[in-house]
Amino acid sequence: MREILAKIKKHIDRRTWITLIIVFAALLIELFSWAQYYYTKQLLEDELEKKAAIEMTMKAILVKSMLNTTEQVLNSHVTEITKLIEDPDDITDGLRTIVGANDYFTGVGLAFKPGYYKGHDELYEPWAFNAEEGIMVRDNVAIGGHDYTNFKFYTEPMLTGKPYWSDPYIDSVETHTFITTYSVPIIDKSGQKAGVAGIDLSLEWLSDSLNNRHMYSSSYCMLLTDDAKLISQPPKSHPRYKDFDDAIKLINDSTNRARVVTKSKIKVIEFDTEDGKEACVFFHHMKGKPHWMIAVVCYDEEVFAGLIAIRLRTGLLMLLGFLLLGYIIYRFLRNNKKMAQNELEHERLNTELQVAKRIQSEMLPHDDVTHDNFDIAASLLSAREVGGDIYDYFMRDDKLFFCIGDASGKGVASALIMSVTHSMFRSFGSRESHPARIMQKINQAVCHGNDSSMFVTFFIGVLDLPTGRLYYCNAGHDTPLLIDNKANNLEVKSNIPLGIDLDWFYEGQQTVLKPGETLLLYTDGLTEAMDAKHDQFGLQRVKDTIEQHIGDDPQQLLDALLTACKDFVDGAEQSDDLTMLAVKFSPKEEEIIMHREITIDNSLSHVPKVNDFVKSFGEELKLEEKDSQNLKLAIEEAVVNVINYAYPVGEKGDITIEATATATTLRFKIIDCGVAFAPTDAPDVDTSLSAEERQIGGLGIFLVRQLMDTINYERIDGKNVLTLTKSITKVND
Repeated sequence: MREILAKIKKHIDRRTWITLIIVFAALLIELFSWAQYYYTKQLLEDELEKKAAIEMTMKAILVKSMLNTTEQVLNSHVTEITKLIEDPDDITDGLRTIVGANDYFTGVGLAFKPGYYKGHDELYEPWAFNAEEGIMVRDNVAIGGHDYTNFKFYTEPMLTGKPYWSDPYIDSVETHTFITTYSVPIIDKSGQKAGVAGIDLSLEWLSDSLNNRHMYSSSYCMLLTDDAKLISQPPKSHPRYKDFDDAIKLINDSTNRARVVTKSKIKVIEFDTEDGKEACVFFHHMKGKPHWMIAVVCYDEEVFAGLIAIRLRTGLLMLLGFLLLGYIIYRFLRNNKKMAQNELEHERLNTELQVAKRIQSEMLPHDDVTHDNFDIAASLLSAREVGGDIYDYFMRDDKLFFCIGDASGKGVASALIMSVTHSMFRSFGSRESHPARIMQKINQAVCHGNDSSMFVTFFIGVLDLPTGRLYYCNAGHDTPLLIDNKANNLEVKSNIPLGIDLDWFYEGQQTVLKPGETLLLYTDGLTEAMDAKHDQFGLQRVKDTIEQHIGDDPQQLLDALLTACKDFVDGAEQSDDLTMLAVKFSPKEEEIIMHREITIDNSLSHVPKVNDFVKSFGEELKLEEKDSQNLKLAIEEAVVNVINYAYPVGEKGDITIEATATATTLRFKIIDCGVAFAPTDAPDVDTSLSAEERQIGGLGIFLVRQLMDTINYERIDGKNVLTLTKSITKVND
């Protein structure tokens, strides 16, 4: 057998192989075309069923709207009718008012229980109706032999005590129109059934209303009773008017097995018309009373007209496709080399992404930012090589600056905009202490040139370490959690994300952290982490996990949250970057071994008093002369700065200097009630420039920074509080 195949292969040249390939491909294309035609037809049938369901629903709403209006009108007048029946002479005026409430009301009547009124006829039915002359009344329509006690509109309410909708019928009393009657029992003051009140609703409007604006021009609607008797038919002008009787017969024929096509239990029957057209009728009962049916008839020649035209065009296109197939094979062979080059390019891009990932990782704070008053930990898990999440923190002037952010989108684009945002946080935070102002400047920078309309959710916090006062600003980021005995949401303003509105004013907030409290920041990659069922981890699970680890340090808390999140997703693919940052405020209490304070006026003449105060403080602590002189110089510069800028010219004000000493630290607080002024936000003076090149001002604060370890400014309760700190090895004996 192998030898035979080898001989056949030997005699088949390259061109023959290509011909066979083309023929085989042609057969596959033809098979695909028929499969596509079949599945497209299935989709169109499904779409037809949905459209039919929607149309029947809309028509049912139209009908029910009129029926509900009728019910509401009559039900709203039941109390009034109950009062009217006390005096039979007032009844017709009341009925006249009711029938005028709607143009489609043909009449309103009261059919009383036989013999209800003594002195009246045994059967008593006053009636008001719409006529060409206007609203007319008849004192008793039962006189002419109209025995209403034989009609269901009377017997059903009297028997059941409930409202009743009658099947449609021709009004034989006066209007001679196609109507239905809604009737309710009337209970008199003694609690007895006095009779039945009913509104006659014209159905003449149904045909035009139900057959207006169909999904297909050849479609039409019908309204049937519960037992499939015709209420409304298509207008005689409709091109398929002759077929509606066949559709009704199909619905009435119990031998026809109707197929349920939607969750709403709408049924359909397929049939052929007398002229050989394929069609189908959809029908469904309306909810509530009356239990009527809506039916819609559609024809295949219009439903699938587009598909048939596409099939013809596809056949022509296939001929062109066969001609192109040979060319495609030729091009395919030539593209092998290009594919190899693309693979090399792909490897190069992967290498560059790894480099970008390393660069992004190196942007995160790796140096140990430590202080006795706080503990901090952070983590970042990217969903891709590079991501749009970031966190950062650094210290300046006895303040901890920290942030967390999440850029819209994923991948390289979000990583780039987040890198820019992160750099600006470092830049603006180096000379500005108010989170809202930092956020304002970053937003302006991000908005400029943001043609891609990307945005960044961002949170900035500045923690004053001596006092625990937290200043923060939130730009559309997930609400942080404040952890004490349990996890609570931090109150945040509803600022919009960065990059959306250049002129948005970002509003900052502040609170005071209690010793031992932890602030947890996170991105939505934590709460929206999904398992294989697409269930999210959620904020409540985050809080539950936190409350199981109350008292843990920040690193332990983050480890617990990551473990809980990983256990929840159970190996499902990470869909978004997950970033967390936790800051625990844990101030170290030191014993104060000395405290002194002095208050002066904002006059330069009182500066010597300050110098004497600092000198005396240093002598009591037995500081070395050099240290004492440095303290005096720093405090003098700071006080002179307050005298010059805190109060308007000519305005008197107090300045208080508080001096505190512990075993390792000297702390001086300079307090005034003047205008807000943050000297720590001023940029450092460039001492490399000549005196002519430097701007005026700034040397005093520069000198203070050189002489003291930290300089910290706070605006507390309308007061400026400037704290200067100097570490000492020990107090001299």
